[in-house]
Amino acid sequence: MRQTITVFKGDGIGPEITDAVIRVMDAAGAELDYEIYNVGEAEYEAHGELIPKAAFESMERNKVLLKSPITTPVGKGFRSLNVFLRKKYDLYANIRPARSNHAVKTPFQDVDIVIFRENTEDLYVGVEEKIDENTVHATKLITRRASERIIRDAFEYARAHGRKKVTCVHKANILKISDGLFRDIFYEIREAYPEIAADDKIVDNVCMQMVMNPQQFDVMVMPNLYGDMLSDLASGLIGGLGLLPSSNLGEEFAMFEAVHGSAPDIAGKGIANPTALLWSACMMLEHLGQMECAAKIRRSVDTVLEEGAFNTPDIGGNATTAEYVEEIIKRL
Repeated sequence: MRQTITVFKGDGIGPEITDAVIRVMDAAGAELDYEIYNVGEAEYEAHGELIPKAAFESMERNKVLLKSPITTPVGKGFRSLNVFLRKKYDLYANIRPARSNHAVKTPFQDVDIVIFRENTEDLYVGVEEKIDENTVHATKLITRRASERIIRDAFEYARAHGRKKVTCVHKANILKISDGLFRDIFYEIREAYPEIAADDKIVDNVCMQMVMNPQQFDVMVMPNLYGDMLSDLASGLIGGLGLLPSSNLGEEFAMFEAVHGSAPDIAGKGIANPTALLWSACMMLEHLGQMECAAKIRRSVDTVLEEGAFNTPDIGGNATTAEYVEEIIKRL
């Protein structure tokens, strides 16, 4: 049965990588129809709205969004459109898998880490108070409800995907009450998953360990800020943000997006790497139950990357976006 999804094209390289991904999905036989909208800075400049009303209505109707990078205009009402969408639709689970591809040369091989980032609270609630001219307070929010659901999702993912270990990342040695609560809840929940190893590490130690021995990590779960930082670090282990996909899942809605930004410096040059958005689309297809289509795309992308002749400049090649996409389609 065909399913309709909402697509936000975004800014910078967003429109071109979105078109590339839709071409690949269609060529792979995805049972999808699309409601496509322009959003972001360019849309604001043209029509005075960052996200048109019709785009919100489409998201609320279809429940699934494929979103390319968006530029949030400075001083135009939103701290971040990404943060706004996550909070509006309670997309509490940000899942970012980082997996090595042997064709992309980095000092790190055989990295296979899945980061579960709580997406709705921590310092990202954006509550700041100016006490005086020289003092500002920022609020860090950690709740049992939000912590329980992201931690449980991490363990459920590990169980469903045959993963061996879940690591809790925190700073409870200093933030004893807030991060201490997150850590305590982690160990309460792990009791229901005796077949999965569980440990916890302080976030600064994790940063060191990830660049010394990343293979020790499997599934990782953490509050919002640490998840933002460590997922970018993980992308560096595998070759850059152009290779890191993500899903943002809630109880009703789901959003799939590349982790990287809109890269205005290369927009329109035809050299953008669509892999992160393409792999995000694979996560979306799996979410929708179109497993074989997602697997077909993954195999094709892996083959093209392994052979290397059609890689884009950011991962050591000199192919254009169009050439890379055409080669992926040939291998389907």
